[in-house]
Amino acid sequence: MNLPKPDRRSFLRAAAASAAGFGLLPEVLAGGGRVQGLPGEGGKNLVLVQLSGGNDGLATVVPYGDDELRRIRRSTAHKASELLKIDDYRGLNPGLGALRGRFDQGQVAIVEGCGYPEAVRSHFKSYEVWHTAHRAGRISGDGWIGRLAASRWADEPRPDRVVHFGGKAPYSLFSRKQPPVALASPTGYRWFGDEEAYARGGAAICEHEMERDPRHVGRDGALDKLRATLDDARESSGRIRGAAAIYRTSVEYPKTRLSAELRDVAALVNARSGTQIFSVSDNGYDTHSKQRQAHDRKMGELGDALGAFLEDLDRSEAGRDTVVLVFSEFGRRVAENGSSGHDHGKAGPMFLLGHSVKGGLYGAHPSLTELDAGDLAFTTDFRSVYATLIRGLFGADPVAVLGAEYPPLPLI
Repeated sequence: MNLPKPDRRSFLRAAAASAAGFGLLPEVLAGGGRVQGLPGEGGKNLVLVQLSGGNDGLATVVPYGDDELRRIRRSTAHKASELLKIDDYRGLNPGLGALRGRFDQGQVAIVEGCGYPEAVRSHFKSYEVWHTAHRAGRISGDGWIGRLAASRWADEPRPDRVVHFGGKAPYSLFSRKQPPVALASPTGYRWFGDEEAYARGGAAICEHEMERDPRHVGRDGALDKLRATLDDARESSGRIRGAAAIYRTSVEYPKTRLSAELRDVAALVNARSGTQIFSVSDNGYDTHSKQRQAHDRKMGELGDALGAFLEDLDRSEAGRDTVVLVFSEFGRRVAENGSSGHDHGKAGPMFLLGHSVKGGLYGAHPSLTELDAGDLAFTTDFRSVYATLIRGLFGADPVAVLGAEYPPLPLI
C-alpha cells in the first residue's frame, strides 16, 4: 500500500494526537515528565547495541604497544599518534572520542578477548550462539534475553518490558512466553522519511509465529495465548511510538539511523516508561575490504551516537540507572587479506557503559603471536558478561537463564 508522505509538522501533530489518546501527560510533550498509560517502574535498565557483521576488535581497542600488530597489519594498523591512548599498550579508535572521556570518569568497562570455545566464523551460526548463549544455537530454544524476561518477570508478563527499535527483533529477544515489542524508529522515520518502514513498524515477534495445524491441538492452544500476548504487544507499540515521536531533548543527535534509534531509547528511559531492556542494531561491520576507510567511518558514527545517547541519559535518574552493552557476533582475522581488509575471525572486545558500571579494563588482551588458527584466542567467555548483567542489574539467577555457571566479573 502506498502511503502519503507527511511533512514533519503533520507527523508530529499526528504523533501528539496519538500520544494524547494513550494518556501521555503534557509534561512529556515538553520533554520533562513520565509517561502515563505506560506502567512506570524503578530498577536498572539494559540497552543492547549489536555491531552486526563482525566488528574488528583490533581496530577498536588497538594494542599499539605491540610491534607484532604493525608487522602483521601493514596497511590497516593505526599509528600510535592517531589513537586515543588509555595506557601504554592500548588506544581506542580515533572515532571513539566520546568514550575516551567517559573511560577516564570510570563509566566505560572494556572486556577484552570475548568469545567462546570452538568458535565458528559463520555470521549466522555465531549470531545464534551469542543470541542464545548456547553453542547449539536456535535449536536450544529462546534467546537469552527472552529467557531472562521469562525468569525474572514470570508473574508480571508485559509485552513492553523488552523493546527493539529498528524493525525485526534479534533472536536474543525471542521468547515463547514474553515476546518483545519490535518497531521502526519514529525518529528515524522523521529524519529519513521512510514511511514504508514506519508503516510496517508495529509490534513483531521475531518472525516465529506458526500456522495452525489440526495435528497439533495442544500447540495451537499455546499459540492462542501467544497471539493474545502479541495483540497486547501491538497495542503497546502504539503507546511507545507516540512517546518516542514527541520526545524533546536539548541533546543534539547526529543524523544517523543508530542515533535515531538511541534517541528513541532515551525517550522511553527518561520517561520511566516501564521498559527495562532495549535493543538496537548497527550494520556495516563486515569489513572484508578497504578496512581503514569503512571501519573508521563506522567507529566515528558509533562514537558520536553513543556520546549523544550517554549525554541524554545523564539528564535523569533513570538514565543514570541504565547500562549499555556493545557487542558483535565475532571479531576479524588478525592478518590482512588481499583487499586491505580482514575476514571473519573469533574473539573481540565488549563494552559496558554507564554510571552503574565499574569502569576499566577486564580480561586479558589476546596474544598476537599465540593464535587460534590465525584468529585471536578468546580469553573471556562472553557469557560471563551476560551472567554479570543478569545478576547485577536484574537480580535473576544466571544459571537459570544461561543453563550453566559462568564466573561473573566485577563490572556492576
